[in-house]
Amino acid sequence: MNFYVPKCCAYRHFIRYFYALAYCISLLMCSPYLHAQIDPMINSTLSGDVRDSISGRLLVGVSIKIDGVTNQTQTDKNGHFELITGQKLPYFINVSFVGYQTKRVQASNPSIAILLSPSDTDIDEVVVVGFGRQKRTDMGGSVSSVNPGQLKIPSSNLTAALAGRIAGIIGYQRSGEPGADNADFFIRGVTTFGYKVDPLILIDNIEVTKTDLARLQVDDIESFSIMKDATATAIYGARGANGVILVTTKEGKEGKAAISFRLENSFSQPTRSLEIADPITYMRLNNEAVLTRDPIGGLPYSDNKIDQTIAGSDPYLYPRTDWQQVLLKKYTINQRANLSVSGGGAVARYFVSGAVNRDNGVLKVPSVNNFNSNIDLKSYSLRSNVNINVFKGSELAIRLHGSFDDYVGPIDGGSKVYRDIMRTNPVLFSLYYPVQESTQYVKHVLFGNDGEAKYLNPYADMVKGYKEYASSNILAQLEFKQDLSFITKGLSFRTLFNPGRYSYFDVRRNYTPFYYGLNGIKENGDYNLTLLNEETGTEYLNYSEGTKTVESTTYLETALNYNRTFWEKHTFSGLLVGILRNRLAGNAGDLQKSLPYRNLGLSGRFTYAHDSRYFLEFNFGYNGSERFYENNRFGFFPSAGIAWSISNERFWEPLQDVVSNLRVR
Repeated sequence: MNFYVPKCCAYRHFIRYFYALAYCISLLMCSPYLHAQIDPMINSTLSGDVRDSISGRLLVGVSIKIDGVTNQTQTDKNGHFELITGQKLPYFINVSFVGYQTKRVQASNPSIAILLSPSDTDIDEVVVVGFGRQKRTDMGGSVSSVNPGQLKIPSSNLTAALAGRIAGIIGYQRSGEPGADNADFFIRGVTTFGYKVDPLILIDNIEVTKTDLARLQVDDIESFSIMKDATATAIYGARGANGVILVTTKEGKEGKAAISFRLENSFSQPTRSLEIADPITYMRLNNEAVLTRDPIGGLPYSDNKIDQTIAGSDPYLYPRTDWQQVLLKKYTINQRANLSVSGGGAVARYFVSGAVNRDNGVLKVPSVNNFNSNIDLKSYSLRSNVNINVFKGSELAIRLHGSFDDYVGPIDGGSKVYRDIMRTNPVLFSLYYPVQESTQYVKHVLFGNDGEAKYLNPYADMVKGYKEYASSNILAQLEFKQDLSFITKGLSFRTLFNPGRYSYFDVRRNYTPFYYGLNGIKENGDYNLTLLNEETGTEYLNYSEGTKTVESTTYLETALNYNRTFWEKHTFSGLLVGILRNRLAGNAGDLQKSLPYRNLGLSGRFTYAHDSRYFLEFNFGYNGSERFYENNRFGFFPSAGIAWSISNERFWEPLQDVVSNLRVR
């Protein structure tokens, strides 16, 4: 059935509807809300790429949304996005992706490059491994990650925070003395013999010492990983035999400058003080020990001396010295300060930080001395990380780091003072004797001793001088990353160059104490003192130079990386890395030791993952050193691993609430 509408009537209806629609549109266009959404007169487009801030790989499916409006888009399979904005520059966009920190970025140009940082809450999802990063679900080796926040303890030594926080690592401190408090730690026990049994330590891919790790500031750490088994460490060859510790430092993030400042003041005291026999018990037990071995032997301490000492008749004739109380304080106070600033724009990002730590000893130094021989360690740390987007797909990273130690302390260290306390007789002589009429013109302290002045006097040894040392370690790193997706998707290249300089020296300034023996009291009431070492004692400071160390290190690393997923279920990755390391000592002492220490190697890793259920991994390290004979300079260190994520199988779905992650490796 057809209806006929007169032409004039249809035309009138059309005109009516047209004006009504135009009126509604005009009202909406005048609305402030819609005007903030899209301005049809502004034909602007925003485009760019989104990458992982650490690995540099392109991210797929990242949400891009203009701040305050509804229009949004996502990155495609190449990590690229284009969005019609209808906004005047500049404006802000919100960038979000699962497993990464949401970012608010100011768009000042039509083209923008965005870097997303992994979220701290998902630290177990993406793990730093040898020469790169991997998803934990795709790994075949044993790697543990530690949230840097868990390493914050009231200590300026980072190695003291490792014990008890990571499965498989054994750590303990032999001393709490500042400057000598580095913890010893092993990963799954000791696996090699010889001088080096500690793990390989890498900070930003550069091999460092245990002291460098100890001086690292927790506030500068982005990620902290421990590589334990052969599958994880084989890529480092012989150097990774005892496990590997991988640390990456923070980098700048796009946005306004973010300032962080931390100031700490802490009290430190011995965890335990040994209870030793008091002077009276010491004399009685000494007599008892002599009688036990020789019933008719002469007793070292008479009953009169014991009685007079108990009565406290004279502190110099009958001394009773508690050497721990005299020489050691109950606690000490330490200070730490850290300042960091990070930020940047679409082209360059920066992270700079500085830290000052001061650790003090627990030695009681008397005011009579004109110098302080108590332990005073000042540590300074400076770091600057700058990342620059040179052009599309290229990034240049410049990292500078310097750590400096200034130390003042007793000649032979605090441990020597404590060892002398444990070995010194508490009733044989006094610490020192008072100035009296016969000694009023003597310019030195009258330290106590006996016999031929061969007994220990910990007080004299502590105040007779001091030792100073200064050390500095400077590392400069230049890294270039290039995305090679124009050759094939998932391919990237990077190269790293790092020169380093280390120096150390120490000096000692001390005098030889004058020791006096007490032989009773004179008629005038003065003590009868005898100088025991008139020819060897001195009243002036001697100067002696100690160890001097100067080292130069050069490191070069080049890597080719490939990571791609086919048909949504098959993920292939490959990595080839070539390294060259050269270390030269400036004060070796002889010709052979002055020759460079060189390491040369080629390493690789190849992985395959099927549907997040089945995993294959092969690693190898082929490296060597000129220190071996020419026919045995290189070694090949392969490893292979397989893994099955049972919890990702369909038949496991009913048990997901009970066991969420089950893997056989």
